[in-house]
Amino acid sequence: MNKKNHFFSPKKLSLAIASALVSMAAIANDNNPEPILVQATKPAANTPFSTAVTPTDIAAQRAATSDTASLLRDIPGVSLYGAGGVSSLPAIHGLADDRLRIKVDGMDLLSSCPNHMNSPLSYLDPSQVETLKVYAGITPVSVGGDSIGGTIIAETAAPEFAAPGQGHLLKGRVGAFYRSNNNARGGNLTATYATEMLNITYSGATTQADNYTAGGDFKTTTATGRPGHTLPLDEVGSTAYKANNHALNLALKHDNHLFEVKYSFQDIPYEGFPNQRMDMLDNTAHRINLHYLGEFGWGSLDARAYRETVTHFMNFGDDKQFWYGDAPGMPMHTESKNTGGVVKANIKLTAQDLLRVGGEYQRYQLDDWWPASGTGMMMAPNTFWNINDGQRDRTALFGEWESRINPAWTTLLGVRYERVKTDAGPVQGYSMMYAADANTFNARNRERTDNNWDATALARYTADATRTVEFGYAMKTRSPNLYERYSWSRIGMALEMNNFLGDGNGYLGDPDLKPEKAHTLSATFDWHAPDRAWEFKATPYYSHVTDYIDARRCGSGTGMMAPCGGVANNTGGNKFVHLQYANQSARLYGIDLSGHMPLGKTGAGDLGLKGLLNYTNGENRDTGDDLYNIMPLNAKLTLTQKRGSWDNGVELVMVKAKNNISDVRNEIKTPGYSLVNLRGSYTWKQARVDFGVENLFDKRYYLPTGGAYTGQGTTMSFNAIPWGIAVPGMGRSLYTGLSYAF
Repeated sequence: MNKKNHFFSPKKLSLAIASALVSMAAIANDNNPEPILVQATKPAANTPFSTAVTPTDIAAQRAATSDTASLLRDIPGVSLYGAGGVSSLPAIHGLADDRLRIKVDGMDLLSSCPNHMNSPLSYLDPSQVETLKVYAGITPVSVGGDSIGGTIIAETAAPEFAAPGQGHLLKGRVGAFYRSNNNARGGNLTATYATEMLNITYSGATTQADNYTAGGDFKTTTATGRPGHTLPLDEVGSTAYKANNHALNLALKHDNHLFEVKYSFQDIPYEGFPNQRMDMLDNTAHRINLHYLGEFGWGSLDARAYRETVTHFMNFGDDKQFWYGDAPGMPMHTESKNTGGVVKANIKLTAQDLLRVGGEYQRYQLDDWWPASGTGMMMAPNTFWNINDGQRDRTALFGEWESRINPAWTTLLGVRYERVKTDAGPVQGYSMMYAADANTFNARNRERTDNNWDATALARYTADATRTVEFGYAMKTRSPNLYERYSWSRIGMALEMNNFLGDGNGYLGDPDLKPEKAHTLSATFDWHAPDRAWEFKATPYYSHVTDYIDARRCGSGTGMMAPCGGVANNTGGNKFVHLQYANQSARLYGIDLSGHMPLGKTGAGDLGLKGLLNYTNGENRDTGDDLYNIMPLNAKLTLTQKRGSWDNGVELVMVKAKNNISDVRNEIKTPGYSLVNLRGSYTWKQARVDFGVENLFDKRYYLPTGGAYTGQGTTMSFNAIPWGIAVPGMGRSLYTGLSYAF
């Protein structure tokens, strides 16, 4: 990979402040009173149909991953689409990416890339995450919107303030980790200075890794297309990465009012993608997040405004061929501006009834252009405009009534309206070869306005201290993203660069795509001990999606320049193909099972057992084809052992063979597998050490939702790289991490 480094003045400022805070912390008084924690958000207590990843859960996983999305791996119903080392795309019940609403500290973040390399959760390092909350399918309208699969809410630590009479509060945490397989290493620092009214907190993290190796040879060639550079048969190309994240937060508290200003900065000099034809060679993001929270006699008021700018650059990394004739790679640039605001109020109608009302606004602007490369007509002499002046504006209003009818029953009813307006400016290709498609696109009206409605009805019934059931119905709507509507060229090379699904294929947009609308029924049956020493949960679900955005083959004509590869593209199997996004009908159903129980107290400590099982089935009702990237039946069993400060576990991960595949995409089947992982930790008063071994027996396996392997070679030449190789998982890896709180 191109290991270039950048040094920005915001980083200098952040590091200077952090250094000052660490120096001040050295004189902190350990006998200070307990500090005051102010929650920056006020979620409803025991909100139905949500599952949280707690700070304790997150702390136990940080040493093993640099990918924040992977912190969700033990949430029932959640799987991960493979991507770069810090950029996995979470899926809930088979619905992923833009079908989920992902909020980071209250901000709606979007991928600004034709390959969706800069996914929303990639803007947080795991060390910066305090809590994660997942709403699967049945999402309250107050946290849903413009999504059909669910909502993921990521929060950094809420500000803490000194207790009355304490004077000031000085605290922080420093940590480091190492993982053996890909030589991953990194460190993180959090430092806080606070008085009774003021909080200043810095958090920063850096992480870096080389390519990882699989548990055995998985390919038949070592060639990369670069003279003198080869990859061993077990090395997974384009999996190296480096990422830096910094945040500086200022919070002021007065009585029942909290005001926050947070500045965040990200610099990713390089991140390889083994299931994309390009690599990310720079991603720089700046975010300003303003937040107000006020508590009143009638309830609470929560207001937020934010601004994000992203500059993103792609080209071929070190493991992919760079020169094509006299063309030095294929530079691709993306810039976006994301401006949003939200105002919401929790109004206490009675002691049992709470009304939530609010409004939201988001303006998203995107430019995606590819400068000329070389002298041939394929990539010269002009700049190729993939999306010019793209706009996606959302305006939303919602109302939600939560009622605690009696100690046994809680209900929640909500309605949400969203107006989504999209548009894009005129485009051009590299040369006259692209003129016909560009002229057709430019001549048509491209502005679209969608009027979307969501509705949710939830209920929780507590039969007694050991039995609870939650059930509900939701109607959810999502408008197409800018790439789904406005990717315009039918010439192969341009199609192949528009792909955020990781299947190696090429995609064409359609301005006339309609919004997806999902109708979902779900229930959670919860049996547990009164103190939850043991519990077992079962969640069956069913979703019917009208105007589901799937794909169809798009070839016509014959010859080298035939649209979408010509008529041969329509019937070809066992190769990469060209497709166009299309509205069709889909059905998904499945069940999640989870639980834990004690096994007994022994001389070796307290033994316990945890388990998780997920099953999802997805089908295109128009074609009978299976939906793409559906995780097959999978389960995890963990034997836990706790003794004093020790907390250890042995995991058995089991995944069934993936045989239900999307034929229209020539999706790749994967065999079943089982893995054994060992995890342990030891905790002192102010420090903890985590360690473990993943894939203990160095098993070779393939990721069912990892996509097609395109991590090396002549990736710009469509079928010049082998078809049929799924991205393999990582071989044996030892990891350790150390953190110290001061």
